[in-house]
Amino acid sequence: MTKGEKLIFGMKKTQDRLLELIFPPRCPSCDRVTKTAGKVCEECVGKLCYVKEAHCMRCGKPMIGDEDGEFCEDCKKHKHLFTRGRSLYEYASIRDSVYRFKYSGRKEYADFYSREIALHLGREIRSWECDGIIPVPMYRGKERVRGYNQARWLADALGEELGIKVYPDMVERIVNTRPMKELNAAQRQINLKNAFIVRRYDVKLCRALIVDDIYTTGSTIDHVAAALMAAGVKEVCFVTLATGTGV
Repeated sequence: MTKGEKLIFGMKKTQDRLLELIFPPRCPSCDRVTKTAGKVCEECVGKLCYVKEAHCMRCGKPMIGDEDGEFCEDCKKHKHLFTRGRSLYEYASIRDSVYRFKYSGRKEYADFYSREIALHLGREIRSWECDGIIPVPMYRGKERVRGYNQARWLADALGEELGIKVYPDMVERIVNTRPMKELNAAQRQINLKNAFIVRRYDVKLCRALIVDDIYTTGSTIDHVAAALMAAGVKEVCFVTLATGTGV
């Protein structure tokens, strides 16, 4: 290493230390200041509940009461447009973290989440052979107010981890829909009707991977999938950070 390179390296280390003093690393689970950036603190190790092997083969939800079954009750009753999907965590164990990620500006959590998804689900996701990642878009006005789209941040980080190209502007949400957490399953379907359109027809994908933060009933994934398939995408899969356990 030359004297100039040593000087630059030393300056960067000093800069990193100063940044850590001003913005100390925080645990992605509890948000307390921690010693190691991008990792959960010792108190939170073991508290995060990963979706285990007994999961629905369609939507990835944990199988409750029928661990030997193939599909969850929701997927038995409703025909989804996506082929398959997986979620990393059971929602209850990561709820507070997801809330901060969405509403409190903790965009840096995306790096931790994407590494965890790649570590625990990467092999399965790669086996799907998706040729593009599509983050679930936010309504533009809502995104301007919030300042960012958490699904976009997660998709960008995951695309880098998995080596899959991200197309953030391929699908647009043109309807300012009500928050999905306020609605039941039937209301979600009505709420999302004609909410998404494809803006880019120059991109030809065979199999798309939709990325979002939470999977509940699948309404959002289905409506984004419908827009993509109408534009020529043959198959749609998805991955989310967390999933609920109910129908």
